[in-house]
Amino acid sequence: GPTRKMPLTASAMDFFQLFVPDNVLKNMVVQTNMYAKKYQERFGSDEAWIDVTLTEMKAFLGYMISTSIHHCESVLSIWSSGFYSNKSIALIMTQSRFEKILKYFHVVAFRSSQTTHSLYKIQPFLDSLQNGFDSAFRPSQAQVLHEPLIDEDPVFIATCTERELRKRKKRKFSLWVRQCSSTGFICQIYVHLKEGSGADGLDALKNKPQLHSMVAKSLCQNAAGKNYIIFTGPSITSLNLFEEFEKQGIYCCGLLSTRKSDCTGLPPSMLNNSESPQSRGQYRIRMKGNMSLICWYNKGHFRFLTNAYSPVQQGVIIKRKSGEIPCPLAVEAFAAHLSYICKYDDKYSKYFISHKPNKTWQQVFWFAISIAINNAYILYKMSEAYHVTRYSRAQFGERLVKELLGLEDTSPTH
Repeated sequence: GPTRKMPLTASAMDFFQLFVPDNVLKNMVVQTNMYAKKYQERFGSDEAWIDVTLTEMKAFLGYMISTSIHHCESVLSIWSSGFYSNKSIALIMTQSRFEKILKYFHVVAFRSSQTTHSLYKIQPFLDSLQNGFDSAFRPSQAQVLHEPLIDEDPVFIATCTERELRKRKKRKFSLWVRQCSSTGFICQIYVHLKEGSGADGLDALKNKPQLHSMVAKSLCQNAAGKNYIIFTGPSITSLNLFEEFEKQGIYCCGLLSTRKSDCTGLPPSMLNNSESPQSRGQYRIRMKGNMSLICWYNKGHFRFLTNAYSPVQQGVIIKRKSGEIPCPLAVEAFAAHLSYICKYDDKYSKYFISHKPNKTWQQVFWFAISIAINNAYILYKMSEAYHVTRYSRAQFGERLVKELLGLEDTSPTH
């Protein structure tokens, strides 16, 4: 749970600033102004440009975050006269001023001579965000490695034309997270660029098990020696990775797939489906040290690899129609923790910022901001402030937008 106690009067902005404090926003102001100055030196002066201020930067973020609640296709719809217009917040800043800030917006204006990372434009922000996640929250023992749902707004996809869909470029990165499975709090973010010449570039993509193993190690680099139990999907699960994690004091439970998983070192007899008819709930086990390979039958064969649960401990899967189905405890635990993450995706994935810029670093930045807001809401729900005013996720987002725009008084009220 949370590592610090927030006051009863804590606002949405207070929770958001646990991860994106004023000093980070001030740095964005400095970098944006530096970039604007350099840009104008190179391409000619822009008479309409005035250096951005901290108040304007907060308003700029507020406008962007508002698209996560109302899902307008373009942030500029706020100033339009159409369905997605929002007159209550449009008066804070003119559209032309917003577009100027959007044109020059930067988190890191210039590449330093030592920088080789492709995400250098936002790496300091991602590092700052990670520090905020680590210091504000202590995760439960059970955690999940997965790719969160960050797809397009389903309403837009259902209504747009094929031509509009074709115009949209595919994302050049994938986003992976390590997530506390009992609360949904995202503890760590890892961004993998699909284009690049380094070890994490296109060459690595040719060997997907190797790539996913590298992703898992990056996500768990701060988890060593804490006795965490990490749940993984078929693309990450492998014997070599789990044995490596066990040496670091990290325990695992993962679903295996003969098509997607790296099955190196596993007995072929357990990977082939038995020809004899089996009843639901039957399972076979093979062990190697602390590692157990479980083949469990339930309208099909499901294989699990784990060193976190004893294979002889019994559990049950409860189905509404067929009642209780016996299974090893590892299978029950895996199903319980993965179903919680599915509920998280259903509840929070629709609150990702809708703005889709062309530049990859900007896309990553807005996804990271969206995750920070979701994490802020989870901390809010676990605080005493939630018992004073019970905001839904949408209401929390609306409060944050108004506080960023200066429309709400964030001082304590009695």
